Amino acid sequence: MKNSKIGRMTALALLIALIVVLQSLGGMIPPIGGFTISLVLIPIVLGAALYGPGAGALLGAAFGILVIIGCVNGTDVGGQMVFQANPFLCILVVMSKGILAGLCSGLVYRSLAPRNGTLAMVLAAIVCPVVNTGFFVACMWVFFIDVLAAWAGGGSIIGYVLTGLVLCNFVPELIINVVFSFAGLRIVRLIKK
Repeated sequence: MKNSKIGRMTALALLIALIVVLQSLGGMIPPIGGFTISLVLIPIVLGAALYGPGAGALLGAAFGILVIIGCVNGTDVGGQMVFQANPFLCILVVMSKGILAGLCSGLVYRSLAPRNGTLAMVLAAIVCPVVNTGFFVACMWVFFIDVLAAWAGGGSIIGYVLTGLVLCNFVPELIINVVFSFAGLRIVRLIKK
């Protein structure tokens, strides 16, 4: 029992370290539509599949903390605009979207894995970016419409959301997650043997 707890803690620490590295490297990927493509959803899905929804939420929280750091220190320029508009709501939205993405991914995997592991992993990989981006866009629309208008640069806010946030950010993240899900499933099966 003690060894399994230590193994779980070690694996989660490694996944958090991977999130830190991927988030740091994300700054090296040229922004598309003002946003960088996030690869950190991959270890969140993997951890959620391996250790359940709580682990997914923990990994999502780690991601949220890193995003908040970028919002505060200015490495995430768009995030800094949101933080300056309302620091409390910015932190609440960023933490909530990360936690919910990991939690929901874990719930989907857990509910479907006993019947079909492949489907469970693919859907968990889909749910993570859907919740992450969907929650973010909804909160931006409700709480930060002025920031969205600034990001749109005088153009259509809906057009910006569809092209900048959905087409240039969400779609690539979704594709990356789905492609990785097959390798993730192999990792899960190998570790759970």
